Amino acid sequence: MSAPGRKLSTSRFVILTIAGAATFLAIWYGAALTGAAPPQFLPMPHEVIARLIRLIWVPFAGATLEQHLAASFARFAFGFGLAALIGVPLGLLMGRFRWLDGIVSPVFNGLRFVPPIAWVPFAALWMGTGIGGPVLIIFAGAFPPCVINAQRGVKFIDRPLLEASRTLGLTNVQVLTEVLFPAALPSIIAGLRISAGLGWMSLVGAELIVASSGIGNLLVKGQSAIDASIVMAGMIAIGVVGATIDIILRWLQNRLSHTP
Repeated sequence: MSAPGRKLSTSRFVILTIAGAATFLAIWYGAALTGAAPPQFLPMPHEVIARLIRLIWVPFAGATLEQHLAASFARFAFGFGLAALIGVPLGLLMGRFRWLDGIVSPVFNGLRFVPPIAWVPFAALWMGTGIGGPVLIIFAGAFPPCVINAQRGVKFIDRPLLEASRTLGLTNVQVLTEVLFPAALPSIIAGLRISAGLGWMSLVGAELIVASSGIGNLLVKGQSAIDASIVMAGMIAIGVVGATIDIILRWLQNRLSHTP
């Protein structure tokens, strides 16, 4: 037996991953074959994969799967980009200036505990089913981790480094861009990973309610058609895209952590 915390070899990790996936598929096939659920509610795995491939070529709910994903990703990129563009500088400044932290924290700490899905009625009332509503909900989910991790990154910067920057006469803008941002970058990237995950999940929740296109809308239309294979195919696509976003950010995080 391996010691607690000991790193698995690559080959053993691959074997365990395959075993886990095979066990999951076996349970799924077993449940479908034994009639534990009606076929229209629990299709076979190969039927879901076939539907996924079909959705790539045959439009459903007015678009193919990749077109739905493109619409969703455009909303996600807008909301996530806005959250990073505002949240990271704000977090750096809050970590640098205690007076700003004191002003912003009471409102920020109150709003960050409001679930992104709770913004849906507000977004629907104010912005309807256009791009604005989903973007607002994505922003609500993605914004807090950007602020928190940027602020935390500043907290761990060596004080002598900040004192040296003041001694050299750097302006506040120079301190922000040349000292705080590079030093806090690993923490910022970690926050962006969390932010991206929350933003992507918030997007799907928003599209289920306040969007007339996108992968969330595909799920709703699949439900209305009582076609579980469409719903499950959409869920697989959501998981694959979300995992891809996380892999890219994790690669970036690892590159930065190993940069001398």
